Amino acid sequence: MDDIDLKATAEEDILCSENDETSENVESQEGLCEKDDLEFPNGLYILCLDYSKESYYATSDTKLDIKAGNYVIATTRYGDDIVRVTGQVAVPSGLKRKDVNLIKRLATEQDIGNYEQNKKKSLDAGKIFSEKVALNNLDMKLLKTHFLLEEPKVLFFFSADNRVDFRKLVKDLVSVFKIRVELRQVGVRDESRITGGIGSCGRVFCCHSITDKLQPVSIKMAKDQSLSLNSVKISGQCGRLLCCLSYEHDWYADEKGTMPAEGTKIFFEDNMLRVSEVNLVSGTVSCTDNAGSVITFPASKIKKENNRFIVESELDD
Repeated sequence: MDDIDLKATAEEDILCSENDETSENVESQEGLCEKDDLEFPNGLYILCLDYSKESYYATSDTKLDIKAGNYVIATTRYGDDIVRVTGQVAVPSGLKRKDVNLIKRLATEQDIGNYEQNKKKSLDAGKIFSEKVALNNLDMKLLKTHFLLEEPKVLFFFSADNRVDFRKLVKDLVSVFKIRVELRQVGVRDESRITGGIGSCGRVFCCHSITDKLQPVSIKMAKDQSLSLNSVKISGQCGRLLCCLSYEHDWYADEKGTMPAEGTKIFFEDNMLRVSEVNLVSGTVSCTDNAGSVITFPASKIKKENNRFIVESELDD
């Protein structure tokens, strides 16, 4: 059937893929010049999809009075839709033409009214989806349902432990809705971004409220910051390492490179000490002597001379 859109992948971060099939369409959109210097006379904006928390760059081919918080009609990777404006930004270094979508017009009151009606329709559609999933005996968890404003299409975002053959399910859904049906299987990190929640810090998940660009996070980042390696403490609700581990990692890695590591020999007034703790935030190094006494020095007073670390004899109070 021509109106069935079979799309799904278990690939992590499906919503952030740069190799999206719609990129060629974005490049060829009317009104976006083909120059390499990337100038946007009508401004460059960040738009956010309320239903999936994806954000992306967009511009207009005409001058529009666009303000943060406005809704606009713009191209998205799923089709033309109503999108919220996060704000206007300067052109970032390295921005590619294919990563800039087109704002077609400001949303009207009628558009916003239809958008609110679609939200209500999505609730009913979600119930139908769950019923059809049960009838087809599929192991799928529905995360979000969304009807596009400008196109006859409904999106279903779901998660599953394994790849799902949902071809019959799509046919069942098309027979009910009589429009294009698109299913999107997302990974565990994207699931947290779409559904949202409160983290151990007491704040809304970063991936849901701050950025949708999921960066690689490694256990080395936790080690460099001298954090507990208890998986419960450094993992988010998704079961993966906390996204925020990457936020300050570069600073910690740079600072760590200027200080002696734990276990390193330090010489102070003809005494040999060993580094027992390095506090990168306070900029101090604690050392232990043979008697077990602990002495703490400002890191700025520790110098490396003749391939060994020494502490300057005159310490500031």
